Amino acid sequence: MPTIAVLDYGIGNLRSAQKALERAGADAVLTSQAEVIKKAAGVVLPGVGNFGTCVEALRTSGVDRMALDAIESRRPFLGICIGMQLLFEGSEESPNHQGLGVLSGEVRALPESVRRPQMQWNAIQVRKNSQMLKGLDGKWLYFVHSYAADLSPNNEIVAATCSYGNDVVAAVQSENVFATQFHPEKSSDSGKEFLVNFVKSCKSI
Repeated sequence: MPTIAVLDYGIGNLRSAQKALERAGADAVLTSQAEVIKKAAGVVLPGVGNFGTCVEALRTSGVDRMALDAIESRRPFLGICIGMQLLFEGSEESPNHQGLGVLSGEVRALPESVRRPQMQWNAIQVRKNSQMLKGLDGKWLYFVHSYAADLSPNNEIVAATCSYGNDVVAAVQSENVFATQFHPEKSSDSGKEFLVNFVKSCKSI
């Protein structure tokens, strides 16, 4: 059973992410301790709420550096919802705050033509061969967001999209970094299936 560190910076769906990972077969530890994070087989950055508030909490707690160190170590790393958005360079939601800059690009508001936030189940279309999304093409997952990564569906890091007015980035992958706009911990059987795939990737390192 791999140990997976759920980064604790005081904001977001931390406990629910931890419990969902446990149900998927992980020893999930909620932590902000560098030594615990260094020893973990995989690392998860959850998050809900405002981009700027989350960035400030990450930096104040020092968890930003721990997240970057984990990514640089090449271990499996998962960002969820705002945790995904934080990996980009910045967000239209909080233009005075810089993201972690692990992924190139910006996060922008969903178009005015759709209801914001998108708060619903939506089917994903897998666009990249990824072990993380094995068996999930066309499956329904739960989304709650008003902002999304501003990337073309054909961008090489886009792993999945969903339809919400236009194609919306639902998941991205760049080497050992995977991130989802949907909430796997709130997505019932399909969410568990996704997290089982992530836990398996942590076992394989």
